Amino acid sequence: MSSLQAIQGRFNALLSHNVAIPSQLPTPTLTRSLAAKLLQRLDSLRLFGHAYPLLTNLTHGRYRPIDLLDFAWRHELHGVCIHLLDGEERSLSRMNDEELHVVARRAEELGLAIHLELSSTARTDVEEAVRIAQVMGVRNIRVYSRYEGRLSAVMERIETDLRYLAQLADRYDLHFDFEQHEELKSTEIATLLRSVDHPRINSLFDFGNMINACEKPLQALQNLAPHIRQVHMKGVRIVPEPSGFGHYGVLQGSAEDELPGARMLFELLMLGEDTPQVTAFILEQENHYPAPAFRMEDEEEDPFIPYRAMSDTPLPPGFTVEQMMEGEERWAINQIAYVRGVLRELRVLAECFLNEPMCNSEG
Repeated sequence: MSSLQAIQGRFNALLSHNVAIPSQLPTPTLTRSLAAKLLQRLDSLRLFGHAYPLLTNLTHGRYRPIDLLDFAWRHELHGVCIHLLDGEERSLSRMNDEELHVVARRAEELGLAIHLELSSTARTDVEEAVRIAQVMGVRNIRVYSRYEGRLSAVMERIETDLRYLAQLADRYDLHFDFEQHEELKSTEIATLLRSVDHPRINSLFDFGNMINACEKPLQALQNLAPHIRQVHMKGVRIVPEPSGFGHYGVLQGSAEDELPGARMLFELLMLGEDTPQVTAFILEQENHYPAPAFRMEDEEEDPFIPYRAMSDTPLPPGFTVEQMMEGEERWAINQIAYVRGVLRELRVLAECFLNEPMCNSEG
């Protein structure tokens, strides 16, 4: 076996892990141009922390939103995504303007970006998020809808909301990214985004939420690919239900993680022709998070979408609050190490390929 074959074989092994039927989605063939583009994307990748992996700490007092910035700085991340309600009475939503300025100044001192997150597209909720973003100098807000009703009616309400978000985005120099959050299929979100057709209204792709909408991860990624600006990375164990699938949060990259995480990471890195399309790869370790099925294999043409509460991770059996807080920080660090390991392997393979003399004649 030649060295080039060995490199390609190692590349194949990495990117085919947990791909359901590898023959239907073969690994790309390494070429000089692909390897060079991969290295450029690795150099420009922006890795963010997230509040959710430390939610118990935020809720029960060990962490405040400002402490997330120190965590991100210690682990050499580029920024933090913070939900406006994370931390409850200590959350950003409860702070006055001066307290919000303190958090924003700390981020500036550490050279970190802040992206805000909101679990709604309703006008009053979004307007408050925009107000906080303006106080803090934030330009990126994640949203998703939680409406109940027939799918057709829900889609109409969301489209109306997104058109209003587009007006706010232009007025206040903002970007809104709509997350596929378990109840809508990627094709439905892509339809909404094409209909609104606004450069500041895009998508946040979550590694596991399509499972609950009865979709496959790589197909969902392909459906949303033209619209993706941000990414939530996590590990998931798929939980079969009578007519659909739920998921349970596990450590990303562990033996329990059933997602094709390395392949998704690669595909997302390569989005965009001349410049990277994805602006933030976000570490959202959700260990022990339970999520039931929302869409069913045998659903009717215009299914009823039930109301969706905000995400929450109940205290797992056998855990005390103190044990959960201690575990959260360890699990968050575990994810940083795992993802950086995958990125390091991609870099090694690209560099080895380009340094192989025979590559001088490759395409």
